Amino acid sequence: MVEDNNEEILFPQDEDDAQDMPEEIESGAEEDVNPQETISETAVEEDDPVAEMEQKYMALYAEYENFRKRTAREKEKLYQDAVADVTGQWLTLLDNITRAVDSTKNADENSVESVVAGIELLQKQADDVLAKIGVTVIEADRGTKFDPKLHEAVMHVEDGELGEQEIAQVFQKGYIYKEQVIRHSVVQVAN
Repeated sequence: MVEDNNEEILFPQDEDDAQDMPEEIESGAEEDVNPQETISETAVEEDDPVAEMEQKYMALYAEYENFRKRTAREKEKLYQDAVADVTGQWLTLLDNITRAVDSTKNADENSVESVVAGIELLQKQADDVLAKIGVTVIEADRGTKFDPKLHEAVMHVEDGELGEQEIAQVFQKGYIYKEQVIRHSVVQVAN
């Protein structure tokens, strides 16, 4: 996604600066664009307007390349931070799921109610984590008007109690983050 080349391109302003540049930058190491290499040999004179324009162009090009690489690095960093933040929110829930699985291994017939109560607590904790990160459940109760932007109809049924294009049954909850649908609600639509 992001290039391995994270070094910025340096552009010498005159011949003296070019002599002071490190060799790896001057030689264009690791795919860096060295503007000095692209300037033609005939355009070396200081009073030459073509050479001056070419130097300005190459400086602008080097600046653009540095901007592009820096933006790609920043974008990758933002993505990494978002993944780390969301993962951190889920770790407590995952720990509790592991504890619940371990406790069910020693469960007997009398502890079924406590296992069910524990699973309900895990579901509530998962809903809380989703709420913390701004993800909400798409409204899709029985009788709700079907919206193809939010719901996915997989079945059709005739039902006298419901109106035209109303949800009869929800098979799978849908989720939305701000204006972006993460997963559509899978529903049965009436009439």
